[in-house]
Amino acid sequence: MSTTIDVRRGSRTRRGEKKRRQRGAEPIEMRERRHGYFPKAFTWRGHRYEVYAVERCWTVSRRGRGSRVERHCFRVRCSFDRAQDRCEGTFEIYQDVRHNTWHLQRQIVT
Repeated sequence: MSTTIDVRRGSRTRRGEKKRRQRGAEPIEMRERRHGYFPKAFTWRGHRYEVYAVERCWTVSRRGRGSRVERHCFRVRCSFDRAQDRCEGTFEIYQDVRHNTWHLQRQIVT
C-alpha cells in the first residue's frame, strides 16, 4: 500500500484517490457499534451507511493537556442505498471523546 503526500495540505492519500473538499466535519448519528468501539452503522444526511470494513483506526491527543485522547478516528468502507442502487464508499469519521459526538471528516472518492 503506497502513499503519497499532498505537500500543499500536508496530508496523506493513497495513490489514485482524490480528496473531496469539505469545509469542516459534519455531524453524523452513530446507530450501531461493534464491541462497543468500532463503527457498524451510521446515518449521514438522511441515509444509513453500513460499515463492512474498518481499514484503519487511530487516536488524536493534544500535548500539554495530560496527553488525553481527544478523538477516536476511523477510516471505514461502507455500503448504502441511493436511488434504488447499492453503492459503496470510503469515509473518515471520528468520535469527539470529550463531547461523545460523532462526525464525518471526509469522504474519499476513488
